[in-house]
Amino acid sequence: MTFADTPEPPYVAVIFTSVRTEGDRGYAAMAVAIEELAKEQPGYLGIEAARDDELGITVSYWADDAAAQAWKKVAAHLAAQNRGRETWYSDYQVRVATVHRAYTMLSSELAGTR
Repeated sequence: MTFADTPEPPYVAVIFTSVRTEGDRGYAAMAVAIEELAKEQPGYLGIEAARDDELGITVSYWADDAAAQAWKKVAAHLAAQNRGRETWYSDYQVRVATVHRAYTMLSSELAGTR
């Protein structure tokens, strides 16, 4: 996993925090398909995700609020959201924020490789 390559702020972060139900039931395949679809959307900047046994956090980055809202309305994404509510998540929360400042320290920069 690498960091999303975001531009200088401002841009929008959609933070999806979730607790999964037991079993996969098609979740892994859908997650890959939805990420690939997101990459095709206007204003998409990148994604970062982490999950342990209990909690998952996925942050998608968008050029602006209009791009983030448009992504929410894409038919395949709406279908995945519905399936998530019905099958994959016992709890979730979505937060949408505008990033005003961003700071970076990457080991590759320290080594002169970036």
